[in-house]
Amino acid sequence: MPAEIQFYNTLSARKEPFRTVHPGEVRMYTCGPTVYDFAHIGNFRTFTFQDILRRFLKRRGYKILQVMNLTDVDDRIITNAAAAGKNIRDYTGRYIQAFVEDCRALGLEEPEKLVRATDHINDMVKLIERLTKKTYTYESDGSIYYRIAKFPDYGKLSKIDVSGMQSGTRVDVDRYEKDNVRDFALWKAPKPGEYFWETPIGNGRPGWHIECSAMAMKYLGDTLDIHTGGIDLAFPHHENEIAQSEGATGKQFVRFWLHAEHLLVDGQKMSKSLGNFYTLRDLFAQGYKPSSIRLLLASVPYRSQLNFTLEGLQQATSSVERLRNFVERLRTEKLSEPNDKDFAARVSKAQQDFDAGLADDLNTAQALAAMFDLVRDANIAMDKGEFSRADAAETLAAMSEFDGIFSVLLNDDAERLRVLGFTQEASGPSDAEIESLMAERDRARRKGDYATSDRIRKQLADAGVILEDKRDGVRWKRR
Repeated sequence: MPAEIQFYNTLSARKEPFRTVHPGEVRMYTCGPTVYDFAHIGNFRTFTFQDILRRFLKRRGYKILQVMNLTDVDDRIITNAAAAGKNIRDYTGRYIQAFVEDCRALGLEEPEKLVRATDHINDMVKLIERLTKKTYTYESDGSIYYRIAKFPDYGKLSKIDVSGMQSGTRVDVDRYEKDNVRDFALWKAPKPGEYFWETPIGNGRPGWHIECSAMAMKYLGDTLDIHTGGIDLAFPHHENEIAQSEGATGKQFVRFWLHAEHLLVDGQKMSKSLGNFYTLRDLFAQGYKPSSIRLLLASVPYRSQLNFTLEGLQQATSSVERLRNFVERLRTEKLSEPNDKDFAARVSKAQQDFDAGLADDLNTAQALAAMFDLVRDANIAMDKGEFSRADAAETLAAMSEFDGIFSVLLNDDAERLRVLGFTQEASGPSDAEIESLMAERDRARRKGDYATSDRIRKQLADAGVILEDKRDGVRWKRR
């Protein structure tokens, strides 16, 4: 019996059993990037968590309808586009394409709906008109603001105290700090020379927060099952989404709010000024593989801070190689017929522990531990000759289930990088060259030429290839 799925809901500040509005179906909105630049690894920590979430829910049999937004209009985009002498659409198009390519390189499944804010201006205008009819808005200098005092539940997600807020004070910028609790702009009047849309509510452009409310409800209905994003979005962005959406519909906007914690780099907040700012492409250019980055980003449960280090990335690289070598051993090892040692029960326990970890608020650390323990035990059993072909088939099936979530076993990193224009020189000899040297070494040993045999072993060791003498022959693996 699979473990009951429980998620930590930011709204209630506790774990809750997962239930959906429509049985067997999950309607999920995930905050995508603001496309004014290349997305960084902090963004991709959150996007990887979202991918693990959807893959796990699919594995549990749910039909997924995921919508991810692309914010292609906000203060920074307008400023940057003007500085570059481009219109908004052209300026953001480059970064949208890069984001899609980066997601594919990292093995992130594509959402059912990947939507641009600028394709939904009419939907935002209609939502603002609904709020105006219900007296949630007021106009000032051509801009339209949301009246927070009209919404008594404001602050219920982020637990912000609004008791000291002065009525009528406003904030015009899209992003602001927690102590800046003020009425926020739904629609912004254009500044001189600034791009704007002509609409029934006036010339201008949308505020950041109205975008997600309009697009989420357009595709997913008035009440969503899950809304995800980074913890930095809980206030003001998600708090304002709730106020807008529930003000318009009178219904609960989201049942489960899931927020990913921050990513640190070398124990510090990531910053260009500190020299610890990485995009995926920065890491690819340094020779790191997509599978290694993905495993590291997924290794720490999403509600815990992840300290990203290059040493940790090297360890993740070793872990991926260990997993791939193990799968290759399962496929090629000369195994016995069924024996008295029943390994099937051990495989079943690993699968149960793996599932239970993910069911417990996506505890990826527990899930990974369950599978690495299985790898260790299976290797020991094979070394002892207590592992059969049937055991290998069972274990391969378990590894396939694991990879359906973590997606790191397929050795296709070079192809993913090639699509992005990156080529990585092979570290050491190719597989074919290794096999050729192994054959030469075997011939030398058969002739009693142990000097040549030892020379080839050392040559391979210097190239990072380790030989393992087993009962059924010699195997190799890269260090």
